[in-house]
Amino acid sequence: MLGADAYVNGNVGSGTVQEMSEWIEYLTRADDSPMAALRRQNGQDEPWKVPFFGIGNEPWGCGGHFRAEAYADVARQYSTFVRSHNGNEVYRIAAGANADDVAWTKALMEALHDKGGVDRKAFPYQGISLHYYTMSGHWDAKGSATEFSEEEYWKTVKAAQQIETLLSAHSTMMDVYDPHKAVGLVLDEWGTWWDVEPGTNPGFLYQQNTMRDALVAAIHFDSFHRHADRLVMANIAQTVNVVQAMLLTDPESGALVKTPTFHVFAMNAGHQDAAVLHTHVDSGAPHELDGAQFPTFTASASTKDGQVLISVANLGLEDESEVVLDLRGGRLEQVEALVLGGDSVAAFNAPAHPYAVAPRPLAVKERDGQLVLRLPAHSFATVRGALAGQMPETVATAAVTIAPATGSKPCLNC
Repeated sequence: MLGADAYVNGNVGSGTVQEMSEWIEYLTRADDSPMAALRRQNGQDEPWKVPFFGIGNEPWGCGGHFRAEAYADVARQYSTFVRSHNGNEVYRIAAGANADDVAWTKALMEALHDKGGVDRKAFPYQGISLHYYTMSGHWDAKGSATEFSEEEYWKTVKAAQQIETLLSAHSTMMDVYDPHKAVGLVLDEWGTWWDVEPGTNPGFLYQQNTMRDALVAAIHFDSFHRHADRLVMANIAQTVNVVQAMLLTDPESGALVKTPTFHVFAMNAGHQDAAVLHTHVDSGAPHELDGAQFPTFTASASTKDGQVLISVANLGLEDESEVVLDLRGGRLEQVEALVLGGDSVAAFNAPAHPYAVAPRPLAVKERDGQLVLRLPAHSFATVRGALAGQMPETVATAAVTIAPATGSKPCLNC
């Protein structure tokens, strides 16, 4: 329905090698093998395409409480029997680290070291996963999805920006063993995680989704673009009704609501299959929290088919800011821009107000060969334009310079 490729995860914690081998055969084999025959008996004649297959899930925790070295050996064993059938080339993904556990990544890379070379097909597994969730509290008290203080907001932003440190750390460890980047890093669980909505089943993990969540997504996307040489896949944990979802359904009214996170995904879709452009952000004064400083703007840019797409977010709560976009080595024509925001950073969409946070056109002016726009506080924007003239994708630079302007401070929970 969505046109997405399938990513199936096999059971290592309580399953057998034979079971995993039979699953991939059941899904993808086309001949008269026992598992293919069983699939036909169950009503599916043709095999499915399953390009991605995970070797267990979170083996460091609920997936078996393995030690890193023990799981690495198991991952090699199980991966050997996840075979490619009938032209279905399987990209096998070993279950990687939780957050900053770089030692886990080290163990998985060391387990490949004897294979050598740059032919990823020769490796037992071709990718290593990573999980990281964003919250302002801790696992036992994650915080409310919709009611939060200014301090909790900035704790969330700080936690979200930690993804840059994590991707850099795990990528660097992988570079030690794989400088040619044959093995991919897969961030296959990420997003915000809050306490469930009052009155809902705690096992269903249903949470609302505000502009704060949209900005967390924007922070992640920009980091993904910066690490595109190693990060081959990134999957937000859920899409409908669970944790940081794109869609929420209401059983009473039958309504389906697009969340602020949905809109950030849609506005960023143009970056897919594009070539990343180096982006420099001069965001002025950083925000300070608990003795640490971090930027209040995030941005990234890409080019594809003669088009350039620039994403930029104003993470500040107080001021509208003037944003100056300087595309060095090129010039944009037919420029269009969208901005996503709400009355407050805690604004969210619901059946009674489905468009409280929705994209709208944003004015862009040209000044001295640069593009100028005014970005409201706690908002996300994309600027798209046709590239005028030639600009080699491999050397082009999109330099984003941001100058703060004055504005009024919005309330957090209006």
